[in-house]
Amino acid sequence: MIRGVALLVTFLSSAIIASAVDQSSNSDEPGEFDIEPPILKQNLSDELAEAGTPEGDVARCEKKLERAKRNAAGAERLWKIGVLAKVEVEQRALKAIKCEAELASARVAQAKGTVAEQESRVASGESTKQQLEVAKTALAQSTEAEQKALAKRESAELEFAEANLRRQQSLLKLGSAHKSDVTNAEEKLAELKAPKN
Repeated sequence: MIRGVALLVTFLSSAIIASAVDQSSNSDEPGEFDIEPPILKQNLSDELAEAGTPEGDVARCEKKLERAKRNAAGAERLWKIGVLAKVEVEQRALKAIKCEAELASARVAQAKGTVAEQESRVASGESTKQQLEVAKTALAQSTEAEQKALAKRESAELEFAEANLRRQQSLLKLGSAHKSDVTNAEEKLAELKAPKN
C-alpha cells in the first residue's frame, strides 16, 4: 500500500516536472517574466515631448516648480507631527528655491530667443522696431528676475549649509556623527562662501 502511494506520488511529480519543462521550453509564448508593463503617458519624460525648445524648457520648469512647491508646502506640518526630519523640510524648501531659479533662467533663454526672432523680422521688414523694443524690455525684466532668483538660491544654499554644519557639530558632540561628516559640511560651506569668478 505504501509502495503504491509512493509510486503514485513519484509518477505525479514526474508528470508535473515534465509539464513545467515543456512549458518553459516553448519560446513562442511569453513566460511570466517576459511581459513588460505598458508605458504610461504620465511616465514619459517632458523632455522627450518638447525637446530643446525654450517654450518646452519653461513649461518643464514650471511643472517641476509646481511639484517642488507642493512637496515643500506640507513638510512643516509633517515635521511637527514627527513624520519628517527637519533636514528633509529644509531640503524641500531649498529644492523649490532652486526650481524657481531654473525657471527664471529658462524664461531668460526664451526671451533671448524672442529678441533674436524679432531682430530677424525687423531686418526682413516683417515686424516693427516697436515690437523689438517690447521684446528687449521683456528680456531685461526676465534678466532682472533671474538675478534675483539666483541671489535667493545662493542665499538659501548658504543658509542650508550653515544649518547643516551646526547640525553635524551637535551630532558629533552627542556621538551620533563622525568627524568626516563635520569636515564635509565645513568644506561645503567654504565652497559656497568662496567668491565666484
